[in-house]
Amino acid sequence: MDVKKIAKLAHLEITDEEVALYTPQIASIVGYVEQLNELDTENIEASIGGLTPEGAATKTARADVPHESLGQKKALEQAPAPVAGHFRVPKVL
Repeated sequence: MDVKKIAKLAHLEITDEEVALYTPQIASIVGYVEQLNELDTENIEASIGGLTPEGAATKTARADVPHESLGQKKALEQAPAPVAGHFRVPKVL
């Protein structure tokens, strides 16, 4: 993983210490995302991001209707590791 190149493309100045810190983290993220390559997408129709095959934008507007929220207890019921009423998520960077 070329962290210096990524930093340059993002117009960020980065020290050698930061390169050493971020290289394994970014490699881990890329490895996680690469798991998507293992999915069988043979029978999945390609999506072209809200465009028709002809390239015209599709209508994506819908009524903005308020709905009752799930509530904290129900939202956290199936969370793998809730902590003090919050979702615990892995550190990314």
